[in-house]
Amino acid sequence: KALKDNSSEVVQPFLMGCGTKEPKITQLCLAAIQRLMSHEVVSETAAGNIINMLWQLMENSLEELKLLQTVLVLLTTNTVVHDEALSKAIVLCFRLHFTKDNITNNTAAATVRQVVTVVFERMVAEDERHRDIIEQPVLVQGNSNRRSVSTLKPCAKDAYMLFQDLCQLVNADAPYWLVGMTEMTRTFGLELLESVLNDFPQVFLQHQEFSFLLKERVCPLVIKLFSPNIKFRQGSSTSSSPAPVEKPYFPICMRLLRVVSVLIKQFYSLLVTECEIFLSLLVKFLDADKPQWLRAVAVESIHRLCVQPQLLRSFCQSYDMKQHSTKVFRDIVNALGSFIQSLFLVPPTGNPATTNQAGNNNSAGPVSAPANSGMLGIGGGVTLLPAFEYRGTWIPILTVTVQGSAKATYLEMLDKVEPPTIPEGYAMSVAFHCLLDLVRGITTMIEGELGEVETECLTTTTEAVSSPTQSSSEQQEFQSTSDQMDKEIVSRAVWEEMVNACWCGLLAALSLLLDASTDEAATENILKAELTMAALCGRLGLVTSRDAFITAMCKGSLPPHYALTVLNTTTAATLSNKSYSIQGQNVMMISPSSESHQQVVAVGQPLAVQPQGTVMLTSKNIQCMRTLLNLAHCHGAVLGTSWQLVLATLQHLVWILGLKPSSGGALKPGRAVEGPSTVLTTAVMTDLPVISNILSRLFESSQYLDDVSLHHLINALCSLSLEAMDMAYGNNKEPSLFAVAKLLETGLVNMHRIEILWRPLTGHLLEVCQHPNSRMREWGAEALTSLIKAGLTFNHDPPLSQNQRLQLLLLNPLKEMSSINHPDIRLKQLECVLQILQSQGDSLGPGWPLVLGVMGAIRNDQGESLIRTAFQCLQLVVTDFLPTMPCTCLQIVVDVAGSFGLHNQELNISLTSIGLLWNISDYFFQRGETIEKELNKEEAAQQKQAEEKGVVLNRPFHPAPPFDCLWLCLYAKLGELCVDPRPAVRKSAGQTLFSTIGAHGTLLQHSTWHTVIWKVLFHLLDRVRESSTTADKEKIESGGGNILIHHSRDTAEKQWAETWVLTLAGVARIFNTRRYLLQPLGDFSRAWDVLLDHIQSAALSKNNEVSLAALKSFQEILQIVSPVRDSDKPETPPAVNVPVPVLIGSISGPGLNRPFVRTDSIGERLGRYSSSEPPIVTDELEDLNLWWAAWNTWYRIGSESTKPPVTFDKLTFIPSQPFLTALIQIFPALYQHIKTGFNMDDLQKLGVILHSAVSVPISSDASPFILPSYTEAVLTSLQEAVLTALDVLQKAICIGPENMQIMYPAIFDQLLAFVEFSCKPPQYGQLETKHIANAKYNQIQLFAPAEWVALNYVPFAERSLEVVVDLYQKTACHKAVVNEKVLQNIIKTLRVPLSLKYSCPSESTWKLAVSSLLKVLSIGLPVARQHASSGKFDSMWPELANTFEDFLFTKSIPPDNLSIQEFQRNESIDVEVVQLISTEILPYANFIPKEFVGQIMTMLNKGSIHSQSSSFTEAEIDIRLREEFSKMCFETLLQFSFSNKVTTPQEGYISRMALSVLLKRSQDVLHRYIEDERLSGKCPLPRQQVTEIIFVLKAVSTLIDSLKKTQPENVDGNTWAQVIALYPTLVECITCSSSEVCSALKEALVPFKDFMQPPASKVQNGES
Repeated sequence: KALKDNSSEVVQPFLMGCGTKEPKITQLCLAAIQRLMSHEVVSETAAGNIINMLWQLMENSLEELKLLQTVLVLLTTNTVVHDEALSKAIVLCFRLHFTKDNITNNTAAATVRQVVTVVFERMVAEDERHRDIIEQPVLVQGNSNRRSVSTLKPCAKDAYMLFQDLCQLVNADAPYWLVGMTEMTRTFGLELLESVLNDFPQVFLQHQEFSFLLKERVCPLVIKLFSPNIKFRQGSSTSSSPAPVEKPYFPICMRLLRVVSVLIKQFYSLLVTECEIFLSLLVKFLDADKPQWLRAVAVESIHRLCVQPQLLRSFCQSYDMKQHSTKVFRDIVNALGSFIQSLFLVPPTGNPATTNQAGNNNSAGPVSAPANSGMLGIGGGVTLLPAFEYRGTWIPILTVTVQGSAKATYLEMLDKVEPPTIPEGYAMSVAFHCLLDLVRGITTMIEGELGEVETECLTTTTEAVSSPTQSSSEQQEFQSTSDQMDKEIVSRAVWEEMVNACWCGLLAALSLLLDASTDEAATENILKAELTMAALCGRLGLVTSRDAFITAMCKGSLPPHYALTVLNTTTAATLSNKSYSIQGQNVMMISPSSESHQQVVAVGQPLAVQPQGTVMLTSKNIQCMRTLLNLAHCHGAVLGTSWQLVLATLQHLVWILGLKPSSGGALKPGRAVEGPSTVLTTAVMTDLPVISNILSRLFESSQYLDDVSLHHLINALCSLSLEAMDMAYGNNKEPSLFAVAKLLETGLVNMHRIEILWRPLTGHLLEVCQHPNSRMREWGAEALTSLIKAGLTFNHDPPLSQNQRLQLLLLNPLKEMSSINHPDIRLKQLECVLQILQSQGDSLGPGWPLVLGVMGAIRNDQGESLIRTAFQCLQLVVTDFLPTMPCTCLQIVVDVAGSFGLHNQELNISLTSIGLLWNISDYFFQRGETIEKELNKEEAAQQKQAEEKGVVLNRPFHPAPPFDCLWLCLYAKLGELCVDPRPAVRKSAGQTLFSTIGAHGTLLQHSTWHTVIWKVLFHLLDRVRESSTTADKEKIESGGGNILIHHSRDTAEKQWAETWVLTLAGVARIFNTRRYLLQPLGDFSRAWDVLLDHIQSAALSKNNEVSLAALKSFQEILQIVSPVRDSDKPETPPAVNVPVPVLIGSISGPGLNRPFVRTDSIGERLGRYSSSEPPIVTDELEDLNLWWAAWNTWYRIGSESTKPPVTFDKLTFIPSQPFLTALIQIFPALYQHIKTGFNMDDLQKLGVILHSAVSVPISSDASPFILPSYTEAVLTSLQEAVLTALDVLQKAICIGPENMQIMYPAIFDQLLAFVEFSCKPPQYGQLETKHIANAKYNQIQLFAPAEWVALNYVPFAERSLEVVVDLYQKTACHKAVVNEKVLQNIIKTLRVPLSLKYSCPSESTWKLAVSSLLKVLSIGLPVARQHASSGKFDSMWPELANTFEDFLFTKSIPPDNLSIQEFQRNESIDVEVVQLISTEILPYANFIPKEFVGQIMTMLNKGSIHSQSSSFTEAEIDIRLREEFSKMCFETLLQFSFSNKVTTPQEGYISRMALSVLLKRSQDVLHRYIEDERLSGKCPLPRQQVTEIIFVLKAVSTLIDSLKKTQPENVDGNTWAQVIALYPTLVECITCSSSEVCSALKEALVPFKDFMQPPASKVQNGES
């Protein structure tokens, strides 16, 4: 310290030593001073003194180097030198710099540079020291005056003064502070300025005074110095401009550019406006009319800027984004572009040297010729220079700089005074690097910042930026978020502006370079630049620019002029062939040069509708293709809509290279199908697998894309595919399957989020599936089914079983495929279903309806193989998967199975499907409880939903519980199959339907039976009835193939008949077995009526089979036991009462393991009803109604079926015997139920039917089977049935109440009508029937038209007669029988056969009639006598008399072959009749009308005499043979001539009458005999006449005997007179010649002795 204070004194001696100017002393002194200085013991004054001394030495030019050294030491070791001293020291150095000595000169220059640096370093140090103390408020007014340096601290002041003077000096003005300067060069001044600005930017930035200097001094200076460069035009003649233009001077120009670079780099923020000027100048210097060297250094300067992206960003913010400012950044880029173009278009004519070197570009100059030939002679072994070549201009590419650093060549040539010669291609190479660095810089900067923003925002998608809400996440407070958002929005705007400003220029330049590039590395760099730009635009969402870059790459990939519409029509179209007017500058988009000298590596077919010729791919095309792949692979997320471009291009390339899709969608090299096959060089052959691999990887990497990008990709693929589809229309050429294959590939790798792309993906593939080109649609289906299968097998999270929505989504396209009609697609679909079932069947869950829907969607017309495959699926489902599917799907299974039943392609499938329905029903039965629970649960849920939505739950058979609905659906399906057109299906379905209802119907709720009856069974009956009645009667020749059809089924009508039979029987059986369930239903009686109506229409159908079956069904429903009456019903019907256990046996397999489970559950069900409401018991009345309904039906059937038709022809339908029999057999059972109300009307109706039924004839074909042979007296079953019916009736009447007995007469009438059949068979309408004996029945005429044969009614009539007799025996005394003149009717009826006698069809008839008459009279006559007074029998007597008369004196002749024994037997019958008269009639003559007795007497009289008389006809001759009979008559007459006691006058009258008749008769006979005897002469009289006379004689003797025995008062006087009058006649007979007559005569004459008495005087007895 002490030393420093006294340093002036210490230094003084040395200074004086220097003053000696002695070299040696001076050197020593200087050394000593330096030593002192280096120890920092020099004070300010001492330092001043030292400097003054040094100045003197300088002026004397002594020890110049030492001087410089000393100054340097002085200024660097301490900070004592200030102000004037400092300025003096600096000037000293400057002066030394301008000496003539080279070494001094250079050393001085270095020293100046160092000193200047020291001054500024001091200032920096001073700031450092003071910064900690306090920051002084900056005075604003400091700017106003350049002299106001008073505020500055000492060091700062020095620095300020120094810098200010440097500016003055460069500007050739006098310095203010550096007094004593003699000369100065601009180049040196500029260099110093540059170094200060470069090294101490913070000084200028922190101190306003210095900033002021920059603005006010430096910038104007630079601009002023630039002026010669700006004005200068190369090649403009000096004469034309008014003032001579100063020529640009290379050293100054170059240094100015360096200063400008520094200014822009360091002080841009201070000098915004100035920099705008500088940058515009730079751009101008690139103009083609500037000297070559100027353009080169300008490009180098721009390159320096291009490697500073932050700076570029600032330009953009300050100029391009301001409203009225020059778009500086854009201009820079465009200038570079124009510069590059100008290099190609304008041959460089900078300085003569260059021009000579390059020669004339158009001529084959020494450079271009070898280059060109080198290009083409690939194999020539010429090592090619990397170069650009465009339209003949060939520019080599030089390695100018390492990527990313702007190492300039010409800006560093500070020693050159003359402009250097610039090698060809230098400027181009620098410009090329500018572009690359510019792109790299911008993209790395923006992407880095984007990355930061994204991580800060915690958001992954760049898209989110556009909506602030997404990016704010809860962890950040709102405030900070919004700040950040603002910041982000600002920076985003900058990025977008930067890109928007530069992309056109970049693209123009890069496209041109890409086209011109012949070097692989250069191409690679260009492509990389385009790729990074495209990606950046993509990230920023700048669609136009992104698409433009991508289009450029796409065009590069394809052969020149390749017609690809996407590239020409999209937004990219705005780029091609238009020039962008950029602030007055035109940047042309140059179209690719066609004479490219690239190596051709592949020749292939273009992808077009009409491919013409081939196209070639060069290695550059392949390189571009790989870049495209790379772009898509790495930046797929930002491609958005430009996926279309990329994929379209790839598709074409793939096509040209002949890659074809293989399984899974990967493309493999394959041969092109048509046209000249693709030619590939080995180079590209080895590349192909790589390309195909990258292609696949590209789509694999789609799994890393975000959802939006993935959608873009899918959309692009879809539209490509649509295009391919359009091309494939109308021809069967090989289509391009690129898009379909890649859609598949994309889908497969994105399974983890398949939901978001599933709809567009499958929607499109479904369209492909409908394409007419088979190869196209085959791939569509392949892709679709692969995706569905993959989707179902993929391990989703959460698993599919918990994500039903997804599962349905995945299965949905499978269902959609059902609407496509191409069979190949449907086959694929079904195969897919089959595979899904095999692999995923257990876990389909809610997907079942869709899968089943697919099977069910197969239509009838879709061919057998489809139906078969679909059916296979269904069989698999029914056999394996019923338990795994939700119960709600069971109904769909039923529907689908039913629909297969209805397919008519393959009968076996239909039949098997009916079998499946049976299996399904078994499954329902076995799993009933679980299914029911699940369905009820589901139902409840749906009900709730429906209520929430306020809609009605819509389900078939709704009110029924869901489990029952399931059964109803099954029944309904089977019902539909029961009316299928094919008989086999109908039969099978019918049997199945009734079996299932029979076996499993007990599971149904009680109320559901209502639906079963009405909606299923009756509906079915209606349809069957309708079909049967309208069926075709044409004969069907064969059943397809060689199957013969039995004649009973050879028309559609007959086949339908079978169905009708089955159906009706089934329904009837259900009514029968389930009546206990049906009857409690409300409308059982209505159902009953409908059923009866069906039975009736079937019974009346004109088909024997149907009608007979209908009756069987009728019988079945009538054999129902009447339900238990109220009194016997237990409170809750126990299970046992239900006749269900019967069914258990019929349930297959599983049913047997638990025999009574079901019955219990039915018991419970019944219990369930009774607990909720009292058991519904049908009361007597309702029951009766049912039976009466049945009776009415029966009556209608009977009356309709037996009513004879009006006309007859071959086709007339006549009911068969079995039908009629069955019909009549129904009556007894039916009657049991209706007897209480059965009245006369009903009886009449019945009678009509019985009568008509018996009258129906049979066809001669059938007769042998039904009729007994004529001789056997057997009844047909029909006749039996008729009699049984009547029998049932009469028995019922017998035990019935009184009022029923009035029916007896009607029954008699009916029976008697039948009796008449014996003689007069009934007529059936107008039909001519043959008698059975004449029926032509023989084998040959089997198929002759049927003849109708009347039955043999005799046995029937005879049996009826027996019944009549029996019945009469029981009922003779009944009031009704008496009143209704039954006896008379019987007699009247019997009169017919009796009068016919031998003429009866059967001999037995009249014999039976006689015996019956006898029996009936034996009972009836006493009754008649009882009622004699009432007159009820008056009309009977004459009838009876006539009957006797007709029988005893019949007009029919006995047959010739009648034997004697027979005759005698018949005679004995006649005798019996007379005996009856003698025992039953005559004794009671007084109760009998006189006329009748008279008739009888006359008859006896007639019978007792054996002679002819004129009153007798010829026919009576034979009577003479009936001796016994005559005798009996006579005896009877006699017997009644003398009754011992006459009780009434009436009786006496009979006796008298009888006697007089007898005597008169005797007289006649005797007279005739005598007459004949006399006439005959010698001839004997006929035997019978002799017999007769003998009989009369005997009779006379008998008579006289009788008269004697009688009391005299009983004998009438007249009688005696008549007897005595006989005597003379007898005497006359004595002359006869016959001994027999004589002996008889004797006997007759003897009794007359008793009359030989003397006459007495008394008056005679008797009166006249």
